[in-house]
Amino acid sequence: MSGPNDPLALARDLAARTGLAEPAHLERLTGGRNNQAFRVTLEDATDVVLKLYHHDPRDTRDRLRAEWNFLTYVWERGVRNVPQPIVKDDASHAALIGFVAGEKRKPGTLIENDVAQAADFIAAINTTPRDVMALNPGSEACVSIEQHIETVTRRVARLDQLDPTAPHASAAQAMIDNEVQPAWIDIKSKAFIGANLAGVGVHRQLDPTEMCVSPSDFGFHNALADKDGALTFIDFEYAGRDDPAKLICDFLCTPEIPLPGDWTEQTIIKLARAIDGDSVRERARLLLPVYRIKWICIMLNEFLPIGGARRDFAERETREQRCTAQLEKVRHALDQLNTP
Repeated sequence: MSGPNDPLALARDLAARTGLAEPAHLERLTGGRNNQAFRVTLEDATDVVLKLYHHDPRDTRDRLRAEWNFLTYVWERGVRNVPQPIVKDDASHAALIGFVAGEKRKPGTLIENDVAQAADFIAAINTTPRDVMALNPGSEACVSIEQHIETVTRRVARLDQLDPTAPHASAAQAMIDNEVQPAWIDIKSKAFIGANLAGVGVHRQLDPTEMCVSPSDFGFHNALADKDGALTFIDFEYAGRDDPAKLICDFLCTPEIPLPGDWTEQTIIKLARAIDGDSVRERARLLLPVYRIKWICIMLNEFLPIGGARRDFAERETREQRCTAQLEKVRHALDQLNTP
C-alpha cells in the first residue's frame, strides 16, 4: 500500500481493490481540520474523495474507524444525504468515500429550513429500531450529568498545558486565567444545583435505549447545500452512540456557522423531538452552559501542542492565521456567555 506522501498512488491502490475505474487526477480539498481530503477524478469521469485521517500516539481517537462505522450504519438504513462509504485501509489511515457536490452555508445565511433538515437527518439516523450498540461510543460520550461535567473539567484543566511558542499564547493565557476558568467554576456549580433542583439526577446513567446515534461534531460547518438548498452532511470522525442532549448542545455551540441566538429554544425542541422528546429537552437546557465552556476549550485547542500538530497536518493556513482566528472566536463566545 502506498504511503500518504503519494496520495494519487494511494487512491489508485484503493480504487483497484473495489473495482472502480483508475484515478486519473486529484486535487486537494479545503476545510478539513483533522484530515486531508482530495477530490479524485476517475478515468470514467466520476469523482470520489480520498481521505487521509490524522493519527498521533498522543491521541487515541480512531477517526477512520468512527467515520467508516457511522457511514456504514446509516447507509445500510437507507440514509442517502451522507457520502457513500466505498473502501478503507486501516494501515494507511485512509478511505475512499463518495464525492458530494455543494457549498457550505456562510455565517449569517442560515434559514429555518436548514434546522428542519438537520432535525430530519437526526430523526432518520435514529429511526426505530435504533441499534446504538452497533456503534462505539462517540468522542467524549457521556451517560450522566456528572460525566458531562467531568469531561469539560478535564478540557479546562488541559488548558494549563498551553504551548508557550504558539502565536498569541500570552493573550490566550490571559483569557483562560481571567475569564474561562472563573466562568467554569460558576457554571459547574450551577449545573450541579440545577440538576438537583430539576430532579434530573446528577449520577443517574442513561440506559442504552435513551442514547442516540450521534454524528458528534454536528453543525452546518459539516454540511453542503446543493443548488436547491438540500443539505448533505459530512465529516463523522467523532461519531458514535451518545447522550442526545450532548448532540443538541454541540449543535448549538459550534462556532464556525453559528445559529442566531433567538433560535436556541426552537432548535432544542426540534432536535429533541427528532429523538425522544421531553427528557432530552430538559437535559439539553441544563447542559447548554456547560457545553458553551467546552466549545471555548475546543477553540483554544490551537494553542495546545497536539492541537497545533493536528491542524498542521490538515490545514494550509499558517498557525499564526489559525491562532488569530481562534482568539476572535473565543472572544465572541465569551461575550455571548456573559450576555444575559
